[in-house]
Amino acid sequence: MKKYLPFILLFVGLLITIGAFVFVRKAATKQASDGVDDEVVEVPLEARPVVSLTPRSDGHYLDLKIIKLTALKASSLTYEFLYVVPGQDQPQGSAPTVDIKGKDDFITDLLLGTESSGKFRYDEGVEKGTLTLTFRNDQGKLLGKFSTGFSLSSSKDLISIPDGEFTISLDKTPKKEYFVVMETWGIPDSTPTTISKGPYGLFSSIDIKKLSGKVSMGGSKIFMHITGSLWEEFNDGSIFDTDTGIFYGSSK
Repeated sequence: MKKYLPFILLFVGLLITIGAFVFVRKAATKQASDGVDDEVVEVPLEARPVVSLTPRSDGHYLDLKIIKLTALKASSLTYEFLYVVPGQDQPQGSAPTVDIKGKDDFITDLLLGTESSGKFRYDEGVEKGTLTLTFRNDQGKLLGKFSTGFSLSSSKDLISIPDGEFTISLDKTPKKEYFVVMETWGIPDSTPTTISKGPYGLFSSIDIKKLSGKVSMGGSKIFMHITGSLWEEFNDGSIFDTDTGIFYGSSK
């Protein structure tokens, strides 16, 4: 028995080594799948999706629309939607994951409240929140992650995103209408100048073309997307002659 002892110890040691290797490998795989080791991925402007949050006339829903998805070649999308309810310490919202393989757009509605058995409870007084989109391939590798704060307002003539970089002053204060301002990450088409700020979006429960006002981006020249590949420099006091509600600032 003693002469076999070294072989037994060697065999046991080998089993322990293999077991430790498998355990570490599984832990590393799980950590990667959980996104802990995700590296920041820089996505060029032309490959970024274009996102919008359009409020409905009742103010209880925001319609999320994402276009130009194919450039990322992603298989899954996690959209984390969080918003602040006055008087509550914790933000409300959700972070579902959906299959977008082969799709060029994704549309869904986001409820400001909760639903249970067909009964709805709406959160009132919501004015700000965040939207984070995470894109991954079939293997779970991170392809892109984008996050923006958004502002939701009603019956106000001054609208601004949370960081104050994009501000809109309407010529007339709309009544019982809702507006969202936010970053859009991508652009619908090529731009005539280099982007130094934005792109930002103004999205409304009414036709934006019925509105006029002033847009500010800290002194930058401002361009407004009209339609297709057509952009125009926006002058203060102009009407919002835009199909998309997307603006950007340029130093040139």
